[in-house]
Amino acid sequence: MRNPLPAAAALVAVFVAPAHAAMTPEPIAVLQGLDKVAAKVSQIVAPVGSSVTFGTLSILVRDCETAPPDAAPDNAAFIQIYETPPGEQTKRLFSGWMFSSSPALSGLEHPVYDVTLLACKAASAPVPPPASPPPASAPKPSGKTQR
Repeated sequence: MRNPLPAAAALVAVFVAPAHAAMTPEPIAVLQGLDKVAAKVSQIVAPVGSSVTFGTLSILVRDCETAPPDAAPDNAAFIQIYETPPGEQTKRLFSGWMFSSSPALSGLEHPVYDVTLLACKAASAPVPPPASPPPASAPKPSGKTQR
């Protein structure tokens, strides 16, 4: 009698493998930084392998990958964030994966700064514009108007 286990394992492999599409590496990570003291949101463009500065933070993106077009939109980046306060030693604040689809899952939360991943982009792709405040509405006249 033949063992049905290898045939069952082969069927599972055939039907499950396509569900896990490979991520595509990209050379640029687009991050969003919030300076809570200045109440300022900044967009940070960080090339993979290069360190960028945001306030007293040094951000190093080790890898940035995007989901294929036929999958749910998501970006993942392996990021290391260090802080060098004036006159103090450098200390690592964060080392791990950030996901654009779940910023609360693994973003940096700091007393002064928040950092989250927005996107992973190709070098030739345009960087999305920073979020702008809503346009000011037209001033309403005050008092009586002349007829």
